Amino acid sequence: MDGGIKRFLLVSLVVLVAEADGCSLKRKPLVPLALSGATVSRDAIAWTEEGTKAYQAQQFEEAKRYFAQAMAAAPDSGQAHYNYALALNALGEAAVARHHFLEAANLAPGDKVIWDSPALAPYGDPEVRKQRGERPYGTGRPTFGGMSR
Repeated sequence: MDGGIKRFLLVSLVVLVAEADGCSLKRKPLVPLALSGATVSRDAIAWTEEGTKAYQAQQFEEAKRYFAQAMAAAPDSGQAHYNYALALNALGEAAVARHHFLEAANLAPGDKVIWDSPALAPYGDPEVRKQRGERPYGTGRPTFGGMSR
């Protein structure tokens, strides 16, 4: 009987530790970014500020309109594409959002917030795949049990 209680307590402890560890890995909330750069117009900055207010108020359709205007005024801004993608993502327009997330990453190669964003996580990081040596289309020869031929 003592062995059963000890086993139960051990399993309970493992479950508690696993749950506590899982809670500490919660993703940060997605937040629109301020536009930066010498070529960004005042209009683009103003539309971004209005879009951010709407986004934070969970008025995503309105935020999408403001961010679209900001993106049109600053088409080379990674932050503008990122913000627009956030609004699209919140509205469930995942395919279009994916395009703008990737465009944001391409336009802002050194922006750690964009590259480390949880919003890009589902789309993968091609650099990580290269480092691991993964082949995207499985070009390796199949083997039985992972043994070499």
